[in-house]
Amino acid sequence: MVGRAYSIFDTAIGRCGIVWSNAGVVAVQLPEAREIDTRRRIYQAHPEAREQQPPDNTELAIDGIVALLHGDHADFTHVGLDVSDVHAFNRRVYELTRAIPRGETRTYNEIARQLGASGASHSVAQAIAKNPYMIIVPCHRVLEAGNYADRISAYGGVISKRRLLSIEGAHPVASKTLFEVLLPVAPARPST
Repeated sequence: MVGRAYSIFDTAIGRCGIVWSNAGVVAVQLPEAREIDTRRRIYQAHPEAREQQPPDNTELAIDGIVALLHGDHADFTHVGLDVSDVHAFNRRVYELTRAIPRGETRTYNEIARQLGASGASHSVAQAIAKNPYMIIVPCHRVLEAGNYADRISAYGGVISKRRLLSIEGAHPVASKTLFEVLLPVAPARPST
């Protein structure tokens, strides 16, 4: 295989896509509302990729994604990733994110602290938003402070973090209230 290739496959939440190179998985695309939209998203990000039968490493990733989205346990430890286009900071974020166990979550701040960069929660959030390895690097397990699960990366399709976490048995806060958006820090209550 020269360059990149992709495959579309069935899961419990719809038809997903996966892109790979000789070095490993390049990207995972969760389903859009229609399969043609999933294919379009892949083509926009990877116009050189051609549809092919996946190699063993990619089959291992597909099997894990199918299992996880069905609600079963999946182990992506041995799935190789092509990180050649990934910034070094983002690689470190993805390594830590891959270590978060199923059913658990972390916040951007917690990941930043693990990196030894406690003030870098915004940078962690940006790395999570750019995660091309959906499910394999479980960015849905990294949430805003307060465990809000509203955002997902560009490769998330129409699936929310909340839905992915519920498949795994985690229960984050559904979304911010208007009050929390307008006043993110609640005033201190007087002591009695």
